[in-house]
Amino acid sequence: MLLTETPVTDRALQDTFGRTIDYLRLSITDRCNLRCRYCMPEEGVDSVGHGGILSYEELLRIAAAAVRLGVRKIRVTGGEPLVRKGVVEFIAALAALPGQPEIVLTTNGLLLAELAAPLKAAGLARINVSLDTLRPERFVEITRRSGLERVLAGIAAAEGAELAPMKINMVPLKGVNADEIVDFARLTREHPWEVRFIEFMPVSTGLDYSADERFPAEAILSELARLGELLPIPRRGPAGPARLFRYADGLGRIGVIPAVSQHFCGDCNRLRITADGRIRPCLLSSDEIDIREALRLGVDGTELEGLLRAAAVAKPKGHRLGEADYREGERGMERIGG
Repeated sequence: MLLTETPVTDRALQDTFGRTIDYLRLSITDRCNLRCRYCMPEEGVDSVGHGGILSYEELLRIAAAAVRLGVRKIRVTGGEPLVRKGVVEFIAALAALPGQPEIVLTTNGLLLAELAAPLKAAGLARINVSLDTLRPERFVEITRRSGLERVLAGIAAAEGAELAPMKINMVPLKGVNADEIVDFARLTREHPWEVRFIEFMPVSTGLDYSADERFPAEAILSELARLGELLPIPRRGPAGPARLFRYADGLGRIGVIPAVSQHFCGDCNRLRITADGRIRPCLLSSDEIDIREALRLGVDGTELEGLLRAAAVAKPKGHRLGEADYREGERGMERIGG
């Protein structure tokens, strides 16, 4: 999968609001080995099919064009990215791109125990693990699958492989798992991890959970304060959407992401590529640019750069989630990529 195109340039990728786009999220599959209640229906969703999914070679061409435009961080997502064959070799190819972007990955952890060391050896820098409960019976209720022990083993393997600093993503839901916020926060006293609590974003229609079950950021902070005083950590540079804290005796840190109540659109620095080949300028907007067709028509690297620039220009100033007239798009999160 070696890729040789034009060298890295210093041409910044910017939108019309002065935001520099230096972060690309690549969804490499629409398949997942869990059926989380807030993400997809129990029966799952129809797969796009092999021909409709971007090949690794196509994904690499997009990534190379983005790096030439100044992208410095690439996150690999799904579905569940570790279910796609060849993912370790793909990570190695991304890490070898000119400019050496930071390569990170988000996973549910089910397959992580056996893949953590190979991923690290391939050039993966860090990993985020999505985990919403520490209780086996509740894990089954939320994901409709068993496997908490496998996820915890995967986290241990990632720590052993020095995929660090590791982040654990937890979505608290009122009446579902919000009573575990303190249990998750306690992990940062014992491990040098960043445990992040993310406000639920109801972006998938027809599911078991609604916006009424969202546990807002201020309520999350109140729960966290039960464990001890939260010491704010100052933001340095493009620190991402999380408000960061730590406990005085903690080895790790806490992140709170107010995705709805205090959106972070003003600092948004990312574009998304869906597994079926659409550039999505904003997670919560239905606007998309078809890059798959362009790739299969044989566009060159300069033309790919032009499509990425067009996507950056199309980025809205902010999303409208939480506003009275907000309407959900046709794609749920499982079709967009984390």
